[in-house]
Amino acid sequence: MRKLIVPAFVTLDGVIQSPGSPDEDTGNGFAHGGWFWPYADEATDAMEDLFQRPFELLLGRRTYDVFAGFWPQVEPDSPLRGTADLFNRTTKHVATHRPDSLGWNHSRALGPDVAAAVRELKHSDGPDLLTQGSSELVQQLLATDLVDQLILIVVPILLGTGKRLFDGRAQPTAFQLASSTTSSKGNVVNRYVREGEVQAAS
Repeated sequence: MRKLIVPAFVTLDGVIQSPGSPDEDTGNGFAHGGWFWPYADEATDAMEDLFQRPFELLLGRRTYDVFAGFWPQVEPDSPLRGTADLFNRTTKHVATHRPDSLGWNHSRALGPDVAAAVRELKHSDGPDLLTQGSSELVQQLLATDLVDQLILIVVPILLGTGKRLFDGRAQPTAFQLASSTTSSKGNVVNRYVREGEVQAAS
């Protein structure tokens, strides 16, 4: 059975919106895009390590459109060429209402029932499934208890506004802290593995 892994850059107050650039996601007037880069350091190795093993991407439509407009255009001599090659050739499973408009190679639309489609994917043969960005999709996956691992790179800032990783719909689930490291700029990289049901005091 495939694992579904959610890696995310997240602030102390749980914001995951637009860590990479000012115009990545300006929804609801979000004005802090690009907040991760002043803290970029070896913490990003946790993301890069995920790409060293076979994987397929699981993306929401907004993130898909951003990626599809960027990764196929990376120049051959760019330092991002290696990641671009990985993303361009892997299968992309996309939550979308417009399946006919998926122009990036190896892109496949998930069915109208996204949770059911992802559950079926997890039970099929193939490599692990990785999300990237896709906050609304991740929230839906947490709400339907489909996430096996969380890799959270916690950046030491508060933003106050923005889309959160947890929106109040996540299913009660216990996770085990499998590893935790602190980077040179104060990012805390935590890897959590799904353990089962939440145990309450009797």
